[in-house]
Amino acid sequence: MAERTKLYQRVALEIERGIRDGLHLPGSRLPPERDLAEQFSVSRPTVREAIIALEIRELVEVRHGSGVYVVVPPDNGGAAAELNVGAFELIEARLMFEGEAAALASAVMTDDELKQLKAILGRMEVANPASSVELSLDRAFHLAIAQGTKNSLIEQTIEHLWDLRESSPLCRHMFEQARQGGINPRPDEHRRIYDALVARNSDMARAAMRDHLTRVSEDLLAVTELEMIENAKKEIGHKRRRLANGKASSL
Repeated sequence: MAERTKLYQRVALEIERGIRDGLHLPGSRLPPERDLAEQFSVSRPTVREAIIALEIRELVEVRHGSGVYVVVPPDNGGAAAELNVGAFELIEARLMFEGEAAALASAVMTDDELKQLKAILGRMEVANPASSVELSLDRAFHLAIAQGTKNSLIEQTIEHLWDLRESSPLCRHMFEQARQGGINPRPDEHRRIYDALVARNSDMARAAMRDHLTRVSEDLLAVTELEMIENAKKEIGHKRRRLANGKASSL
């Protein structure tokens, strides 16, 4: 059975088709993200994943503070499916599985498992937020909850989702952008999840996990925009200095 084309891949392929058919010429700027979302009747996160997929494949260039520009298409058509899943698609699945896993774990986790989870959380709270140790503790925290459900299929599914975070080129690229933008795991949000589990409150556990993952999704959206704004400011500052130096030299 052929693999189902993902939504972001379909958008990327449509934009690529427009590039190869001459609708978007090399050097031209693509329509704004909001316009593309309207055109393809998809969300902004889907358009963002499609653009990043095209950028990885060197079909477009993202010029921060200016827009997305078409470059000369290389001869590598049909490679979109190799990028696997994007970060927003991954988080959507994690919201569904990990939210319910937290609710289930709140009822069945043993006291010893909660102690182990508390130990992981304690290490997270003193670790460098940007370190690889913090990232590995983040994974360990979530997988400990999955294991606490006492359901091997739930545990395997959530572990697979975490594996995809590092194995998918598109997903890895997006999370790396977030890390470079200063977005790291937040122990205070994990503390809320832990407190709900200790209270044996399934509704609180589900809500705390979903709030945490929703924030991760919002941060991924914001980091690209913040990076574009920051680079635009730097570019404006550079132009101002050039103008100032030009005026000084003419005096």
